[in-house]
Amino acid sequence: MTKTLTTEEVAQHNAEDSIWIIVHDKVYDVTNFLNEHPGGKKVLLKVAGSDATKQFDNFHSKDVLTKYGPQLLIGEIGATAAEEESQEAASGEGPFGDLVPFGDPYWYQDFYSPYYNETHRRMRAAVRKFVETEIMPYTFEWDEAKSTPKELFIKAGKAGILPGVCGAPWQSKYAPYPPIGGVKPEEFDNFHEFIITDELARCGSGGILWGLTGGLGIGLPPIMKFGSEELRQRIAPECYAGTKNICLAITEPYAGSDVANIRTEAKLSDDGEYYIVNGEKKWITNGVYADYFTTAVRTGGPGMGGISLLLIERTMPGVKTRQMQCSGVWASGTAYVTFEDVKVPKSNLVGKENRGFKCIMHNFNHERMGIAVQATRFARVCYEEAMKYANKRKTFDKKLIDHPVIRNKLAHMARQVEATHAWMESLIHQTNFMKGEEAMMRLGGPIALLKAQATQTFEFCAREAAQIFGGLAYSRGGQGEKVERLYREVRAYAIPGGSEEIMLDLGIRQSLKVAQFYGAKL
Repeated sequence: MTKTLTTEEVAQHNAEDSIWIIVHDKVYDVTNFLNEHPGGKKVLLKVAGSDATKQFDNFHSKDVLTKYGPQLLIGEIGATAAEEESQEAASGEGPFGDLVPFGDPYWYQDFYSPYYNETHRRMRAAVRKFVETEIMPYTFEWDEAKSTPKELFIKAGKAGILPGVCGAPWQSKYAPYPPIGGVKPEEFDNFHEFIITDELARCGSGGILWGLTGGLGIGLPPIMKFGSEELRQRIAPECYAGTKNICLAITEPYAGSDVANIRTEAKLSDDGEYYIVNGEKKWITNGVYADYFTTAVRTGGPGMGGISLLLIERTMPGVKTRQMQCSGVWASGTAYVTFEDVKVPKSNLVGKENRGFKCIMHNFNHERMGIAVQATRFARVCYEEAMKYANKRKTFDKKLIDHPVIRNKLAHMARQVEATHAWMESLIHQTNFMKGEEAMMRLGGPIALLKAQATQTFEFCAREAAQIFGGLAYSRGGQGEKVERLYREVRAYAIPGGSEEIMLDLGIRQSLKVAQFYGAKL
């Protein structure tokens, strides 16, 4: 427990042999940090014994304190009763978060909503705490290392996060831990999944987000929906626990959105006990980390009617992966995968032979909605970072926020984010009621359009935020870290899961078919 200090006590420690500073009412002893400070020790000497919050905020993000602060923290300036009351309120009902206008969804700021209840609020608070403690302080480090650490998967598994990205209902039979935030398994719905993904995306890194949940969220659902009970019992618990990883292996050098034309072959052995798999997969999220590959293979003739799904395991001889060097999402473990005469037991078939295309189609709505959720929060992160920076950065003797041109940029960012978010909530609400074939048929078109809307909004906000940050958004690390990184990651959202062009066309074609089925007068 840290001790309570006064500003007078701190002021006495203002020399090179003993330097204390105050940042956001917390007191840090930075004496032994002098020679390590990136800006040189004179920067710290100038603020020795004083409140350096303003200077700190001008050059650093709060994640720096989360990462390095605990080693330097020695006390805090006594909190006022009003501050304590405000902190207490933040943990229950009422406004939640930093209250930056449009920095969080409306219901975070205590607007009325038909979608959320107390279980959603508890989960929101718990996931935010996990992200701010376990992910945000290390995001830049992990992203630069192009790797998501194994211990993060296990922490997220134990916290009750990982099963939550695979959709409702909560798989109590296979999940070794209950949902995060004290939510009961029977209470878990698609808005809980929405909150988990949305809050995880606040880290501002598609690489970390995809590294942790990307493969799991799209690789395991086909197993749970179409796989045998033996496969579910063997694979799901360890994936939910974070001790093993799974990915979806569909895209090839020859076929991306054109899934029906994949070439990876799976031929039955002479004894009929195994499939012999040969082929290549490319841009496979989590492929570097994966223990299991939910793989689209050709078991029959050309086109969609000859495709099957197989669960291929890394331990099977002939499976090789290598990390791809991509523009963004560095920590996601994106891989080029090769299968050379891999013997896969016939029992690893997911669904029926030559019926895999339908299994893949069932998965697309969930995958595309996940991309839309992430892209929309990333757009909001860009907006929030830009808004906060605009309120502290001065040019021409006034803050950026006081320039009409900057407010105009923020206004266009906010209106697009909020419009996208509202559409997203409406469609997620439908998924809580529509089941199976109805959801796949009726929501396929709108979700495809939503994905295009979300990724274009993300691209717009990333660009505008970069303009507001200026040079800080052109260099890796520092205050513009999130914006710089997200600007690089836009294409990773606009292309995978169905490119914008294909989504726009599909959205209209599919919606038109559904309308005609229901008797539209055209």
